[in-house]
Amino acid sequence: MSGAGRLDLLVIGGGVGGLVTASVAGQLGLRVALVERGDNLGGDCLHFGCVPSKTLIRSAAVAHAARSGAAFGIPSSLGSVDLGAVSDRIQEVIATIQKHDDPERFRGYGIDVRFGEARFVDPHTVEVAGERLSARRFVIATGSRPAVPPIAGLDQLPFWTNETVFNQRELPGRLGVIGGGPIGLELAQAFQRLGSQVTVLEAAPRILAREDAELTDLLEARLRLEGLEVRTGARISEARSAGEALALDVADGDNVETRSFDALLVATGRHANVEALNLEAAGVRTAKGLIAVDRRMRTSQRHIFACGDCTGPYPFTHAAEYQAGVVIANVVFRLPKRANYRVIPWVTYTAPELAHVGLTEATAAEQGIGVKVLRFRFSDVDRALTDGETDGMMKLIVRRGRILGASILGPHAGELIHEVVLAMQAGVKLSALSGAVHAYPTLAQVHRRTANTLYAESLYSARTKTLVRWLQRLIP
Repeated sequence: MSGAGRLDLLVIGGGVGGLVTASVAGQLGLRVALVERGDNLGGDCLHFGCVPSKTLIRSAAVAHAARSGAAFGIPSSLGSVDLGAVSDRIQEVIATIQKHDDPERFRGYGIDVRFGEARFVDPHTVEVAGERLSARRFVIATGSRPAVPPIAGLDQLPFWTNETVFNQRELPGRLGVIGGGPIGLELAQAFQRLGSQVTVLEAAPRILAREDAELTDLLEARLRLEGLEVRTGARISEARSAGEALALDVADGDNVETRSFDALLVATGRHANVEALNLEAAGVRTAKGLIAVDRRMRTSQRHIFACGDCTGPYPFTHAAEYQAGVVIANVVFRLPKRANYRVIPWVTYTAPELAHVGLTEATAAEQGIGVKVLRFRFSDVDRALTDGETDGMMKLIVRRGRILGASILGPHAGELIHEVVLAMQAGVKLSALSGAVHAYPTLAQVHRRTANTLYAESLYSARTKTLVRWLQRLIP
């Protein structure tokens, strides 16, 4: 392109990070092109991640509730589940949301939407489907894909990943899940509730290694009660076909056991989509498989920005959206906004849900920060009792009256965490959280009840009792 025809901004990737950036820039009158390597917009979250997984989890929760009616005084029974019908519902939900990501909507903003693989030719030019496009600035938002572990023979087997699991139509009798992270556990519990016998194989000493260990132990116990087999410290040395089954050799210490499954789901992390971009030609530096960016989301080339899973450090849709806002501030408004990840929440959507923001008890200790750890169990929250969902607790990490972090294992933890997020973002003192009136009976009362544990010891101390007795004598 000539200088006169050069774009103001070229966005590579049609997931949430790319769509947010392109739509804002286009609506503000910049000359923008959006390039997506796939067949449609919406990215991994819409087609293979958040949307289909939560839809599947909801169907699984309905199946679990149908089987569990007796605990609530309701006769219940459930026959076999038609996974094909569940998959059809997943695709219907995706199609409904896909309308918001219709390419014509973005073309209506003046954005040149193109489909094809984008490849840098030089720092200011990319090639797409044989045509070269030049731009003053670029945003790379190419997302990530499932990472497959180097297990001997695994590449010869028809295993599932999050990109294929939601199209399955036959419920496996025995499902092996390789990986005890958020994706693995969410889908493992969902398939167990739908009727499969599920085994989770995690190489690390515990599931959800980045989460609070006290809460992950409680979650693991709940999963086992539902019938899941959870094996930690499990090293898989080989995978192979065994007739119609899929066999894994699983080492536990010096012992090797062969386990057979009807289907395998691999959920062992993510790998950034950067290889096809030819970043060397653009002079963009990578580190540990990710695009290296500064706090303004700039790469080693100051006119090239990046956001989302291809940069890290948090592979979440809401993190990509937040990073896109930082990019917009810098690219569109020329404001030197910097990313701040101090208050980034995340949720594992098991039942009960596990939500987190800020420091954990362990990370505070690692950083040498002296904190108080406050706990309150859902079994002491009246609404949790009425709902029959009493597993879990809330933990607050507090220093000098301020909240530094929180972890919640419990019903609707993904919703409850946001009261803490707002408190941390606004610098609200714990006393304000304790003094806020929470409607009764609600699960949200767990915030006030947890905060109050900080004051209970001093409130009912011998010193306070003495003070109260003197006040009663001195003041009529």
